[in-house]
Amino acid sequence: MRGSPSAAELLALARGGDGEAFRELVEPYRRELQVHCYRILGSVQDAEDLVQETLLAAWRGMDGYEQRASVRTWLYRIATNRCLNALRAGSRRPQDRRAYRVEVTLPEPSHRRDEPSWLEPYPDALLDELADRMPGPEARYELRESVSLAFLAALQRLPPRQRAVLVLRDVLGFRAGEVAGMIGATENAVAMALKRARTTLAGELPGRESAPLPGSARERRLVDAFARAFQAGDVDAVVALLTDDAWLTMPPLPLEYQGPEVIRHFLAAVAMCGGREYVLIPTRANGQPAFGCYQRDPRTPILHAHGVLVLTLTGDRIAVVTRFLDNALLASFGLPRSLRD
Repeated sequence: MRGSPSAAELLALARGGDGEAFRELVEPYRRELQVHCYRILGSVQDAEDLVQETLLAAWRGMDGYEQRASVRTWLYRIATNRCLNALRAGSRRPQDRRAYRVEVTLPEPSHRRDEPSWLEPYPDALLDELADRMPGPEARYELRESVSLAFLAALQRLPPRQRAVLVLRDVLGFRAGEVAGMIGATENAVAMALKRARTTLAGELPGRESAPLPGSARERRLVDAFARAFQAGDVDAVVALLTDDAWLTMPPLPLEYQGPEVIRHFLAAVAMCGGREYVLIPTRANGQPAFGCYQRDPRTPILHAHGVLVLTLTGDRIAVVTRFLDNALLASFGLPRSLRD
């Protein structure tokens, strides 16, 4: 009995117009292409849109594929350039997104960014679908580090081309010549862009004590303690779990709060003021512990969506609490917009 067609046979069939062969040829790369686009764009939905555009462009351009690079490299070239075009056009930062309003006046932040952060969390359930493919020898970052919120936030502060070059070289391990071919630049230009990107990231990502391993008893103890304290409205217990230089951020708001006392004031004056109560539903995002957050309504048994919380752990403490305000993000984690208490 004849086995499954080889990659070469699938390619020949796809070039002949066989849509099913094309799907089999590119499907193994779909998830990693989505993660690639997510790293560059910072948005799960934007990444999925760009993957769809990439595969459509590849299907339409099969006749122009000359096999001078692998199918995977060819797809990465298309995806990278689609992302760069989107960033140049500003089409992935819609201006009509609703304004994020809070119900009380926010305290003065420790730091205020020049513009909103449109970074979104990436569900670990999708990362689990990545093919077990080792990056090339040029890679500097492991998967866990390269999808962490700290790394992604630092990436978003790089100019688009530097961002793409760093991801292609240091995360995916493509050679300089391959990257030059992908973005239509010289190897020297790629080297210069990579040098600048690495310098910027070195300043944005200071060394920290390593986080507990995912799913370890050490991680569970810290995450469970946070959940108990937060759901009980115990501000002191939450603050006791923080590092001395902990941050509280709330994308897309460009406001950041640093330090246990500053965060204590924010929690007491905003998040937990007036006896507000929450229920946290555990999940994971960007390789980190996370929660779907729901606020109790004292008048009804309904719990209303209140964003996604992601914890960045350092040693036995919490270094960053990131609350993503967009309730629409809950759907990508398989969580509803409301619950019954």
